[in-house]
Amino acid sequence: MARQLTTIQNEIFASISANENLVMLNSASKVAIYRLMIYVVAYSIWLHETFFDQHTAEINEKLANQKAGTLAWYRTKALDFQYGFDLIQDTDVFDVTGATDEEIETSKIIKYSAVNEAQDSSRVILKIAGETDGVLTDFDDPAQVEAIEAYINEIRVAGVQVTIINYKADQLYLNLQIKRDPLVLNEQGMSKQEGNYPVVEALQEFMKELDFNGELRLSALVDKLQLVPGVKDATVLSASSAWIDPALNGYGVAQPISISKIAESGYFEIVTFDNITYEV
Repeated sequence: MARQLTTIQNEIFASISANENLVMLNSASKVAIYRLMIYVVAYSIWLHETFFDQHTAEINEKLANQKAGTLAWYRTKALDFQYGFDLIQDTDVFDVTGATDEEIETSKIIKYSAVNEAQDSSRVILKIAGETDGVLTDFDDPAQVEAIEAYINEIRVAGVQVTIINYKADQLYLNLQIKRDPLVLNEQGMSKQEGNYPVVEALQEFMKELDFNGELRLSALVDKLQLVPGVKDATVLSASSAWIDPALNGYGVAQPISISKIAESGYFEIVTFDNITYEV
């Protein structure tokens, strides 16, 4: 692990102090030539050690993703899926003979994936999603769903059950109160200068920044809104979400969110922006 820059500098200073041939190097000036040289040398060493840390992290990540049966491996394999291609016999690698780079890239329809272990049984839970025009989507084409399920069943480790979560976005309901600057925003939240709706745009941006299967934290959402020009304060009066219930073949009743929530589908969609009030 890379040492702090100051730690490296102090070790060099200590070495100089202990060397009787270098005792004359004792100036306290921050711009003393020898101090500047020590900084340059220490920075070079620190940078070198940082590169080693980064290299180690990259190698560990590659090993985790390549080791069959790990959660990281399942995630990587889901993202490697190629619609319309077949696997090379007895492998988990697709046969792309004769395919162009564009065809290969287009065939990789799974854009997002997250993997967890079930708490109540020995199962791997694989959440997946596609993307259309920059928006996360589920797979509703029966042919695509069939191919994905066949692929996962083919590559999974023997004896391990894999449950694929391919749901539409969890519906997110937000009831927000915004204290506005009347010089900047009108009573509908429109910018008086630009004519846009900065709070709505900030919410949309926040949802895009949220990692797939990441934790939605209401405090982080408020922090985001408080950076919007014209917003003096922001309060979440209530928040709730609803997700697909397989037993109902549709959305269940929205459940309140108190502090944070991870989407059952892996991602959220704000249902409406009409529940935002702007007060002076």
